[in-house]
This record gives sequence, structure tokens and C-alpha cells, in this order.
Amino acid sequence: MGEGDEVSSAPMTPRPAGTSPRPPISCPPSQFHSPSLSRSPLLSFADHPENAITNANKTPNKTPNRSRFSTPRFITPLGSPLRKALHMTKLDPQDAWLPITESRNGNAFYAAFHTLCSGIGIQALILPVAFTTLGWSWGVICLTLAFIWQLYTLYLLVQLHESPETGIRHSRYMQLSSATFGEKVTNCLVAFPIMYLSGGTCVALIVIGGSTMRSFFTTVCGADCTVHPPTIVEWYLIFTCAAVLLSQLPNLNSIAGVSLVGAITALGYCTMIWVVSVDKGRIPNVSYNPVRASTQIARTFDLLNALGIIAFAFRGHNLILEIQIPPDGGMLVAVIQFHGDNTSQAILGLISLFVIINAVSSFQIYGMQMFDDMESKITIRMKKPCPWWLRAILRAMFGYGCFFVAVAIPFLGSFAGLIGGIALPVTLAYPCFMWLKIKKPKVYSPVWCLNWGLGVLGMCLSGILIVAGLYVVIDTGIQVSFFKPH
Repeated sequence: MGEGDEVSSAPMTPRPAGTSPRPPISCPPSQFHSPSLSRSPLLSFADHPENAITNANKTPNKTPNRSRFSTPRFITPLGSPLRKALHMTKLDPQDAWLPITESRNGNAFYAAFHTLCSGIGIQALILPVAFTTLGWSWGVICLTLAFIWQLYTLYLLVQLHESPETGIRHSRYMQLSSATFGEKVTNCLVAFPIMYLSGGTCVALIVIGGSTMRSFFTTVCGADCTVHPPTIVEWYLIFTCAAVLLSQLPNLNSIAGVSLVGAITALGYCTMIWVVSVDKGRIPNVSYNPVRASTQIARTFDLLNALGIIAFAFRGHNLILEIQIPPDGGMLVAVIQFHGDNTSQAILGLISLFVIINAVSSFQIYGMQMFDDMESKITIRMKKPCPWWLRAILRAMFGYGCFFVAVAIPFLGSFAGLIGGIALPVTLAYPCFMWLKIKKPKVYSPVWCLNWGLGVLGMCLSGILIVAGLYVVIDTGIQVSFFKPH
């Protein structure tokens, strides 16, 4: 065979003389437009489905031309494993137009950057609050168990990402839930928590980022500064403008560098905070024993709140930042308050700067879900990708909409515990039920019992946290103050 000859498959037995040649083999139309394959040079033969149709309609010569009826190189039995992927993976053509699946050039490093940036971010600052109630021993035990639990459910989601039986790839949580539970159940139980986790976290990031900007300005400027600082609303607006500007990056893979910077700063300020605390030692006249409430009911709900802090912190979002954070701003402000006098201003300013950078970076990850959802609705109607100017308008509207909510409803955090309890099964329970529904393991097998146990436990924990959230709202009350952020 010459070097320039096409590789084609031949039948094991000769065809009868009067048998017409087989039509050319072509991939289903959806595969021609799949986002992961359409840009591949291997598909130059069939960049458009009409090419294959045209070739099929041509009248063959009396003696079949080997090159005319040859199968494309990449789908012959001698081809690469790409042939198996073409037959097994069914991709939605619309995925090539949406920001989450627009680019298929990601890798394990990109995933690590996104996970570190969003998972080891600001929520780590609130974990010590849980230890004040649980103590060191039970705090470490609960922290370890929660980490193993969420790591297992993450493994389940990875296993369910692409079905080897049907070949369908689910690139979004909502898609997997719809395929498992149906559209109605998904809209009732999953849609609201997913949207709230995305939009609500972006609102919380604006609050945290804007407040930290004010702390950074105060730290750098010093006590003798005569410059009039912006108001808290103006700080929110400055942070939002930076987040909206950065949100113009087109897709999830394009923000990998942003997530890398966010991950580095997250690890940086978490490390700096505990190093400063260890270096300065114990503070006089401060108790380090676990906090105990005066009544049994209060102690019970303090325990539930501590467990909720740990559970929420491992869910990859920052809603816990809004659940009973101390009025002075939490661990970050506590470090400035207790160690501000004997710690370098440069170190304190660097910690605040790292928090701001991480908050801006995390905004892009959590906002991407909302960007994808908005553009999905438009591409379904337009039957084509969103133009750049429409994409820019949509993302700016989302960013400034979150800013409006942060300013208009500053007491929204009072309901975060209640809504967070509703959203808890998204990470700790629903993946177990999805795996049971799709994989159908043997009844009463160890895997069957494990997933049923974790799923039921997650739902029970969600119910308990909902009750605790209602108790906190009723017991502490809600200070309604529209357009009056603190």
C-alpha cells in the first residue's frame, strides 16, 4: 500500500458480482457539530454533513473507485480509539455555543485551579467558629468525616458524567438530575438550590469583597489618613465593576488563569492568618475553651450550627459566610482587631488584598453557571450562538443585579441558614440517589446500603438544618433595613 493511499475496511468474503457497493459510512449529524470534535483536523473530510450526502448521491462508476467509496481514516477498524468515542459519546450541538462547554481544551490542572479557588476560599475563614462549639477533638472528627463524604459524592458525580450504556454526556448538574429524576422533580428540588448557590454566592462575594476593600484602604492609609474614604455602597460598586470586567472572559477554560491566581491567594491568606496567630501566641484575658450556652435548647442549636458550618464549607460555595458571622466581620476582622497593633501593616494589608483577589476570582466560577443558563435560553430561541455584545450585556446585567441585591436587601443573610438547609442535599444526598437510580446496584449489597445510608442521612441533616434555620430567624428576629448596608 502506498503512502498516500486511503485506509479502508474490506469485507471478509467477496461480494457477488451484481451487488451494489455500500454507501459511505458517516457519523450522525450531532457528532459533526459536537464541540469537542468539530475543530479537529481529523474531521476535515466531513466538516459539513452535506458533503457525505453529496458523495452518496453521486453515481458510481462501473468499477468502484477505491478512493471514492473509502471510509474516512478515523472511523475504520484500524483507526484510533477516537472511533469508539464517536459511536459511544452523544453530545448536544448546543454545547458548542455555551460558556461551560464551549471549549473542550481543559485538563486536570484547570479543574484543580477551579476547585482550589472556589473550595479553599473565604469559607475556610469561618471554620474556626465551628471549633468554638465542637472543640478540637469533635471538630477534627466532624471535619474529616465531612471531607470524606463530599469527596465520595464528588466521585459519584464523576462516574455519572458520561454513561457507557447510552453514551450520553451530562456536563451540568441540572442535566444529570433531569435525566435521573425527570424534569418536574428537578425543577422542584434542584433548580432553586442550584440557582441560589450561584447567584446568592455572588451576592455574598460582593459583600465580602467590598467590605474587605474598605478594610484594605483603612489598613494601608493608616490611622492618620486624611483622605475621605468611599462609602460601603461605593466599595460594593468598585468590586462589582472589577468582577463584571473580568466576567467578559468567554468560557470556563478561559478563566483557568484567573482561578490559578485565586487559588494561590486563597492558600496565601489562609496560611498567613494562622501563621500570624501562632506567632503572636495566646491573647491574654481570652478563653480558648469551647463555648457552652446556658440552656439545653441553645446548646443543641449551637451544635447544629457548628455542623452546618462544616457541611456548608465543603459544598464548594460561600453561603456559610452569611450564616451568623459575628457583626465585626468574622475571622479576617478578628485578626486585624486582636493582632493589628503588633503585626506589620504590610502583612495585614496583604491578607486583605489576597481576600479581595480571591473573591473576584471566585465570582467568575460561581457566576459561570448563571451565564450558561442565560445564554442557553437565548441560543434555544435564536438557533445560533450569542453575539459578543449580547453576551457582554447579559453578564453585566447579572453582575449589577447582584450588586443591587447586596445593597437593597442587606438582611438577606438572615435567611441563608434556612435556604442553605434546603440546598444541602445537592452535594450530600442527591448524588447518592442518582447513582442508585442509574447504576441500579444489587439490593442490600454494600454499595447499595452505603448510598442509601448517605442519601437518607443527608436528607435528615437537611431537615434538621431547616428547623435550626427557622429557629434562628424566629429567636433572633430580622432587622429589616432596605438599602442600608452596614
